[in-house]
Order: sequence, then C-alpha cells, then structure tokens
Amino acid sequence: MELAQSQTAGAAMIRLENVEKSYPYKGGRTWVLRQITLDVAEGDFVTIMGPSGSGKSTLLAILGMLDGEFDGEYYFDGKPVHKSSVKERNRLHKENIGFVFQHFHLLDDLTVYENLDIPLSYRDVPRKERQARVAEVLDRFQIVGKKDLYPAQLSGGQQQQVAVARAVIANPRVVLADEPTGSLHWRQGEQIMEMLKALNDDGTTIIQVTHDERVAAFSRRVIELADGWISSDRRRAN
Repeated sequence: MELAQSQTAGAAMIRLENVEKSYPYKGGRTWVLRQITLDVAEGDFVTIMGPSGSGKSTLLAILGMLDGEFDGEYYFDGKPVHKSSVKERNRLHKENIGFVFQHFHLLDDLTVYENLDIPLSYRDVPRKERQARVAEVLDRFQIVGKKDLYPAQLSGGQQQQVAVARAVIANPRVVLADEPTGSLHWRQGEQIMEMLKALNDDGTTIIQVTHDERVAAFSRRVIELADGWISSDRRRAN
C-alpha cells in the first residue's frame, strides 16, 4: 500500500526507526509489528487505528516504554530508549508518560482522592505539594464533589474522568490512551475526548488507539496499521 508520510511541525520528540516486534512460534516467528518508522512532534495529537490484531496496542506499549523487547530504534528527545536499561526506561516513563486505559484501572479500595494521590506518592512528591496538585486537578476536571467516593460509586464516564485526571496529575509530556472511550456510551466518550482535546490545546502530546472514527476526528493525524505495517499516515484537514 502507498504510504503517505505526514510531516509534523517542529523537532521530533518521539522517533521510531524500523521498529519490529515478534514472538517465536513453531520454529519460526510471528510478527506483530513490521518496520515501523515514524516521528511525533511535541504537541501533536495522533490516532492509531487498524483492525484487531494489527499491532495497535503493542505499538502503544512500546511508545509508553512498557515493552522494551523489540528490534529497531526508539528515540525520546534524542535519548536511545532501545539502548536504555530497564531502570532508565522506567525513569523516562515515570517522568514523561501518562496512560489512560479502556477499563479505567482505578484502585477499587481507594477513594478518588487517593487514586489521584498515588502517582505523586510514587514520585516522592512532598505531601503538601501532593495535596495542592490533587486539589488543582479535582477542580480542573470538576470532580471535587467525588473526591471521597470509591470507583464503584461512580458511573463509567466519571471513572474515566478520574482516570484521565490521574494520567495527567504528574504533568506528563505525553498521554497515551488505549481505547479511552471503548467502555462508554458516546455522550460520555465525547466528554472524555473534549478533555483530551483541551489537554492537547494546552500543549500535551496525545497518542491514542481507537476503532471509532468519531474519536479519531478529535486528533490531527491518523496512522493506520494493517498486519503490523503502517498502511497510511495522514494529517487531518483543519
């Protein structure tokens, strides 16, 4: 298939060069990603699309530095992630990446406030600063009234609001979202996408995986995968 390369403005924050992922299978290998080469500029909003099994979530895990077992080269701000130790890769992830998952991944036995506090405590942020950041995020996402509730007491849309708030509380440069509206009806999903769009407008880089064209319409660029290959890479018309 013809590949329409999309040029992004500014220097690339993320660069992949011939990234491949495979698993041993019956004396050979099963390929999940093939020769993935792409740049993502800081401040972009990118959607990754493709049928089930095309490699979307695997690519997102590599971009998020959750999976370091791949061939090829990955540079983040010029740093060679593919050559980094697990400890260094974890540090880069912690300092730069926020994740939003389809099924929220909130801790059921913690309140909304405590779920937001957890990422900051992992980063050894002082208690007073944590309290200030949690208060700011509760207000920003209009969930102050939910702070003492547990996830089971929230609707799906409210849980995903908390999940987005948790992903950005440490001010990551990149938010990776894996089917962020997949568990929601469209009105709830639209609200989540408006939140991600506002974050992007404020300068946060967003990379999301979705099957939904309505969700993709919020982004500036769409990369399509087919059988592990990039089949198209296009920038949406403004």
